[in-house]
Amino acid sequence: MRVLVTGATGFVGKALVTELVADHHHVVAALRKQSTELPMEVEQKLIGDLSLLGGPTTIIDTFDNIEVVIHTAARVHIMKDDAADPLDEFRKVNVEGTVQLAQQAAKAGVRRFIFLSSIKVNGESTDNRSPFRETDEPAPEDAYGLSKLEAEQALFEVARSTSMEVVIIRPPLIYGPGVKANFASMMKIIKKGLPLPFGSVSNQKSILAIDNLNNFIKCCMVHPAAANQVFLIADGKDVSTTELLQKIAKAFQRSSRLIPMPMSLMTVFAKLIGKQNIADRLLGNLQVDISKARHLIGWKPVISLEQQLNKMVELDRNSTQ
Repeated sequence: MRVLVTGATGFVGKALVTELVADHHHVVAALRKQSTELPMEVEQKLIGDLSLLGGPTTIIDTFDNIEVVIHTAARVHIMKDDAADPLDEFRKVNVEGTVQLAQQAAKAGVRRFIFLSSIKVNGESTDNRSPFRETDEPAPEDAYGLSKLEAEQALFEVARSTSMEVVIIRPPLIYGPGVKANFASMMKIIKKGLPLPFGSVSNQKSILAIDNLNNFIKCCMVHPAAANQVFLIADGKDVSTTELLQKIAKAFQRSSRLIPMPMSLMTVFAKLIGKQNIADRLLGNLQVDISKARHLIGWKPVISLEQQLNKMVELDRNSTQ
């Protein structure tokens, strides 16, 4: 199958492209600039900045004989956004760029467009409520989440007016080899054996291994029932922050050195030092119900948290030898 992937040099895109190549798909990477990081089997097409698509900028020939587009490129969530108007900046790439990409793909005859959205469309937390489901009313709380919701809505408009099918995937925190940001920081701290004040955090988090995401995307490429659907997916087994750190430590064969500290005290301290957002991510609940994916297309996770962590640690060891 000829598959076009955007964001192919990012954390998600690079892992996906590698797996698709291994499965003998013909992969076309839509890039802003040439890359030396991708497998040599990948065909590279330059499309420039997503926010500049449309008008006189056409890339319709990029979609020649493409059957499926997997759109992972985005302006990502930023903890401290310095843009004068963050929502406007998110909309340029995540909404307008996505719509232009989808319209040109549909015009070229692409069969299916898979969009990597975000659980932030549902909201930031499941504190004092049941896990998020696809049928919940969207409740984004920041510019990034709102831009993803608007992109979803616009894509379904494209699907209604063309023959191209759309699949929306809203993942929670994705982890795996090459992960960055908070997850990478936690791994470094655990690897060094430094203490952390998360010894008694009793929250529940749904997280998603990159291998599970890639497997689900591959299911959505071909399954008839995935057409024009929204899916929430995760590993299928939620963990607390304490449990996650303990499992990371075990993968590194280190002592976790987690200090029990009341969550209320950590929350107050985080507010005092201006780190409320980070505290909410580490201490709050965010759970998703993956029953729709299980029942509608028969998908189930293919790797456990422990197995994915072991792969991450193995890569870390190989890279430092």
